[in-house]
Amino acid sequence: MDRYSRLTRLLEILAERGRVDVDEAVVEFDASPATIRRDLTYLQAQQLVRRTHGGAVASSASYDLPLHFKSGHYAQEKTRIAQAAAAIVSPGSVVSLNGGTTALEVGRAIAVRPELADVDSPDDCLTVVTNAVNIASELLVRPYLKVVLTGGVVRARSFELFGPLASKVISGLSIDIAFVGVNGFDAKFGASAHNDAEAHTNAELVRAARTVVVVADSSKIGVRAFAQICPPRSVDVLVTDGGLSPDAKKAIEAAGIQVTVV
Repeated sequence: MDRYSRLTRLLEILAERGRVDVDEAVVEFDASPATIRRDLTYLQAQQLVRRTHGGAVASSASYDLPLHFKSGHYAQEKTRIAQAAAAIVSPGSVVSLNGGTTALEVGRAIAVRPELADVDSPDDCLTVVTNAVNIASELLVRPYLKVVLTGGVVRARSFELFGPLASKVISGLSIDIAFVGVNGFDAKFGASAHNDAEAHTNAELVRAARTVVVVADSSKIGVRAFAQICPPRSVDVLVTDGGLSPDAKKAIEAAGIQVTVV
């Protein structure tokens, strides 16, 4: 297991159990005590955990992992999800991307589609609306993409913009497809996020769109995060990976959502 995967899993254990013991982590990760102690010391320096004798306990924010800790989680699945999502996009359309690693992968997949780059005039460019600073910075170097950043206050953990400035911009837009990355997706509760401010801004992107596509790896399915982004009736398509259980797929389709498994 690489270091970022190990750090991410340590934070997940802390979120689930409230604490982690060095001896237990040594067995679970097949790592040395010195390695686990270094990992916990690093996480404490990031103010994500508090060290204790023989281990660590969760800080108040450890349930919501900073984006760079999530980047290696389900990486191959996210790549396949992104490619399938990007294939939906038509030249000249307007799409939106919220924050998160899966949405970032969708942006990257869109950027390398050759047919989207083959435009005769600026009016034919694909327009990408995003409230994620990192996504905008990656896409703005593509001359065949028109990138619209919503404005707002930056949340450092996810690079997402939120607040009245973001709301004002989004309310005046018409979006063809909203690609929505989530912390959880449930057949009854719908799409959700850990942070309520992000959920509010993401909900506005959903309301501005004709078609809503949730992009989420299978570990997010059946999960209800703290704040609802939108109910199931607002979602048209779910793109996820083969880890989706048959029962979960059946329940989501029963809610009127098209499910694409990659």
